[in-house]
Amino acid sequence: MIRRLDHVAVAVPDLEEGIRRFAEDLGLSFEGREDVEAASTSTAFFSVPGTHIELIHPLAGQGPVATFLEQRGGGLHHLCFETDDIEGDMAHLKEKGYRFLSDGPKPGAHGKRIVFLHPKSTGGVLIELSQPTRP
Repeated sequence: MIRRLDHVAVAVPDLEEGIRRFAEDLGLSFEGREDVEAASTSTAFFSVPGTHIELIHPLAGQGPVATFLEQRGGGLHHLCFETDDIEGDMAHLKEKGYRFLSDGPKPGAHGKRIVFLHPKSTGGVLIELSQPTRP
């Protein structure tokens, strides 16, 4: 079941500039960086009360975020909702006609399992479901 908004992801053409802007100019709490090989992204995380902001940048200039930046430039990339049952939510949403960008969850940042809903089935918004791994 979807539990909460986990983060809002913003694609940035320059990760260092994005970090500076969000940390220094906006005063948000910078929580660190992580490269996510499976998604070909380099990420930076900021904490805001109740949720997070995730800056995403293409790792080695490749992958879906590179394509996004080439086609649209920087900006809002996706919304991510935390779930406690990613397979159950996928099955439920598939029954309702939603499409996914992969057949099942993949590794994401912070060791989470993630899957994206196709924006053509969500009114144009890329939506990510994320399930924390169990200890």
